Amino acid sequence: MTEYFIQAFIYLLAAVVAVPLAKRLGLGSVLGYLVAGVVIGPMTGLVGQETTTIQHFAEFGVVMMLFLVGMELDPKSLWAMRVRLLGLGGLQVVLTSVAGTAIAWWLGLPWQTAVTVGLIFSLSSTAIVLQTLNEKGLSKTEGGRGAFSVLLFQDIAVIPMLAVIPLLAVSGLAAVGSADADHHGSFNLVADLPGWAHGLVVIGAVAAVIVGGHYLSRPLFRYVVQSGMREVFTAMALMLVIGIAALMSVVNLSPALGAFLAGVVLANSEFRHELEANIEPFKGLLLGLFFITVGAGINFDVLSAQWGTVLTLGLLVIVVKAAVLLLLAQLFGLRGRDGWLFTLGLAQAGEFGFVLLTYSLQNRVVPADIAQILSLVVALSMFLTPLLFIAYDRLILPRYREARNEQREADTIEEQAPVVVAGVGRFGQIVCRLLRANNIPIVALDLALDQIENLRRINIKSYFGDASRLDLLETAGIANARLLVVAIDDRERAVSLVHHVKHHFPGVWILARAFDRGHGYDLRDAGADEVVSETYHSALELGGQALTAFGVHPLRARQMTWAFVNNEKAHEAELREAWKDIESGISFSPRYGELFMKLEDTLSDVMKQDWQPPSREEVPLWAPPENGGR
Repeated sequence: MTEYFIQAFIYLLAAVVAVPLAKRLGLGSVLGYLVAGVVIGPMTGLVGQETTTIQHFAEFGVVMMLFLVGMELDPKSLWAMRVRLLGLGGLQVVLTSVAGTAIAWWLGLPWQTAVTVGLIFSLSSTAIVLQTLNEKGLSKTEGGRGAFSVLLFQDIAVIPMLAVIPLLAVSGLAAVGSADADHHGSFNLVADLPGWAHGLVVIGAVAAVIVGGHYLSRPLFRYVVQSGMREVFTAMALMLVIGIAALMSVVNLSPALGAFLAGVVLANSEFRHELEANIEPFKGLLLGLFFITVGAGINFDVLSAQWGTVLTLGLLVIVVKAAVLLLLAQLFGLRGRDGWLFTLGLAQAGEFGFVLLTYSLQNRVVPADIAQILSLVVALSMFLTPLLFIAYDRLILPRYREARNEQREADTIEEQAPVVVAGVGRFGQIVCRLLRANNIPIVALDLALDQIENLRRINIKSYFGDASRLDLLETAGIANARLLVVAIDDRERAVSLVHHVKHHFPGVWILARAFDRGHGYDLRDAGADEVVSETYHSALELGGQALTAFGVHPLRARQMTWAFVNNEKAHEAELREAWKDIESGISFSPRYGELFMKLEDTLSDVMKQDWQPPSREEVPLWAPPENGGR
């Protein structure tokens, strides 16, 4: 038992140290997990032979992830993506398999082994790609949807691949491992069935998932919910996913595919959000554990002896797959940054590559020495994937942003106004509407064409252009304007804009939107006359509503929120100095702690001051809600 505790501690410690550091450096959590695995595995030897066993267990995180992905879709959405699912996904698997087979055969492998190698490298990493797309908020883009379609088809394609590989056995090649070690487990309902019976059992299993999910899940959920015990609901959520995975495994289907179908069936369930909340933590931990085991499973002895071959083949896999993906992106209308996201996101081998390699060894298709090298190639390509996403973020996206801005010249500004609004997103639009409602002339500038068109529909003068350009501001009348509202979404550009306008036109009153306290201080240092945090007043409003829900009179609640604001303003200089300490990395300095307690004590005293409720003649009659607002 002690050994298990120590191993668990090592894995968790590696994740806790490496992942936040990788995120802080902008490398993403996946690369942090992979590096953590390399450190505790090949580099220090803290973990060893148990890595492969843990990896099989951690692969269940992929099953959970596809269950959650399925719940984000419904049958209509799935039907709508059928062209990309079958066309884009099918062509990707076929073309990449053909390319991989041709290269492996050219390198001298038997044609049976070459075909298997082609199949293995046609698959991409569902775990890494979907995790990274979700982290970066790219899953809803056209490139992200295209990548998901291909990944889903690949999971389906694993099934016929498992059926084909035993037919490719090479004569004279010894099997490695026993048939009982098959990744589906020793219990198999279809092992000795004829083909027609096998097909019927598979159809029955899929039908059981769909029909059971639709008709039996709701009564089961209601029964569990009525118990009032949250842990039982969590147990039921895990039971549901594990049961589906087990059912798919015993009929030789992909557990991930079965979980995805179940998620689609439950997409419209009233218990969907509770299921997501209960499964999400397990999914995140298991996926992280899986990525760690990939890094820890790298065999440095083979790598050091064959590093040139492994590196060359790893880069060759990425280049060949990227070429195929880029061609398909053009054929299916994924152009520009979406095309590059699709291409770079899927240009690696995947976790199912390890499964197919093990299966190929057992069925005498791939020699053991070749399998070791191919396993390292799969791991290397997965290891490089986060770097491809970083290249997309830092090299591809900036170019397309610049190209998009250069493709359309700034509008000719035909009018001037006493108020210039820089940025008309969700924040700037409200400012514009309030000013227009009071007949105050406005000139609005933004680089988001759709936002500009929205303002024009409601007769607000707005122009496409970069508000940080002084020549455009001068054309808009900044020299004679009374007010500049800065609400652009780029922190650095906003600070720079305030600095330049205050330097060249010191008479203009500048109101600026800040993203947080630190950004607000930067804007004030640049010369902004008034700074408002985009969430500050909405949080105060909600806090006031919370007080009202517990029986505080609305006017008293309003007074308390004003007292909160005045208390912070009274200590603004001290808060500013404390924030400078935080930015320097002294988050928990004694000075900051003393100031925080001082502010809290002062605020508490202000809240306890006597207050006389208004008379009935002064305000409408009001009564507190019953039961604290519940």
